[in-house]
Amino acid sequence: MSRQTFAQKALARAAGLDFVEVGQVVDARPDIVLSHDNTAAIRRIWQQFGQERVLIPDRIAITLDHAVPAPTTKHAQNHAEIRQFVQEQGIRHFFEVGRGICHQVLSEEAIVLPGQLILGADSHTTHFGWLGAFGAGIGRSEVATLWATGELWLRVPESMKIVLEGELPPGVTAKDFALRVIGDLGADGGLYMSVEFHGSGIEAMSLESRMVLPNMMAEFGAKNAWIAPDAQTVAYLEQRLNRRLEIGDWRLGAETQSPISNLQFLLPDADATYAAVHRYRAAELEPSIACPHSVDKVVPLSAVAGTRVQQAFLGTCTNGRLEDLAAAAEIIRGRRVAPGVRFLVIPASSEVLKAALERGYIQDFVEAGAVIGVPGCGPCMGNHMGIPAPGEVTISSANRNFRGRMGTADAEIYLANPAVVAATAVAGVIVDPREIGE
Repeated sequence: MSRQTFAQKALARAAGLDFVEVGQVVDARPDIVLSHDNTAAIRRIWQQFGQERVLIPDRIAITLDHAVPAPTTKHAQNHAEIRQFVQEQGIRHFFEVGRGICHQVLSEEAIVLPGQLILGADSHTTHFGWLGAFGAGIGRSEVATLWATGELWLRVPESMKIVLEGELPPGVTAKDFALRVIGDLGADGGLYMSVEFHGSGIEAMSLESRMVLPNMMAEFGAKNAWIAPDAQTVAYLEQRLNRRLEIGDWRLGAETQSPISNLQFLLPDADATYAAVHRYRAAELEPSIACPHSVDKVVPLSAVAGTRVQQAFLGTCTNGRLEDLAAAAEIIRGRRVAPGVRFLVIPASSEVLKAALERGYIQDFVEAGAVIGVPGCGPCMGNHMGIPAPGEVTISSANRNFRGRMGTADAEIYLANPAVVAATAVAGVIVDPREIGE
């Protein structure tokens, strides 16, 4: 049957149905159920079901990433409980402190594949749309229910199509495009919608740039976001799955051949019905900044140039990848962090950290006076590793800037792309990296 969006096809697959209507409620069986440091709290909810064993241990993925290494005794005890739970339940997809942020790690491990459904106790589970998967954030109680039953009801969302034509100009990134969309349409502009990205501008992006878009759609209110997988996506997955098979990765279980042969691409029909369609020309985009204290308070960089900062933060599941570190290292190489500014660099994963070490980026950062953090979420949610003082201003490559997000209510957070963050760290004020000279 035609006229189906990606969301309709993905949820029909997850529910074992041939076709679903927008607005229909289905009992979906996710391929992966994600949690992180909140696993201990979810476990206490799950125990109320009276079960000794979770129903779906092979479909559970747990990553310790939100407060790592543990900054307090309470966090350490929380991690200890999670490790015990993982061992008791025989959960194979478990990643320890320092491996990195859940969305980055599960992507690197090729645990999520195109067409699959991943539900996670983290709002940025929309991230997995870069793989052509349906990723959605859910609550802790819903995750506990999935552990107990293996399925959860979901309403099939309406879909929005966002089209980008042409290649992004120099100095303009996927982050700028995401901020522009949110600024134009509002932080609730995609509320409970499936956001599909189309157009030559998306196809021209690197995989790491594509990851930014579905990740940021969590700030748009979206239920999920999607990008069509292509040859780049397949090559990425094939390389990683084959590498895991070569080293006998026990997480793949008894599989003897690469799951790449079983990929199921779910593409929307050409005549699918959309609630809205928005079109952008890449050539018309420019570096953008989200101002305090809302992600949709977006202005051109030039409107806030010269704003003094005390802290610059490069990292998170949005912009902590190798491509982001490379852009920042190119700017900061041979320069110094401005007096009175702290520049925090936290790679999204241990794999990113290792590659950045091999390419000399970490040395560039350290020589410039930056501080390197353990792969993980760091100060993004205000746990530790960079909480600002009252009255301080931070420019960040993260995804949220509401009041108190980084742990201090009386502090301001500006959101920008990685190059702008690095240039600002050098200048001490918000600045366009194209204007600081060679």
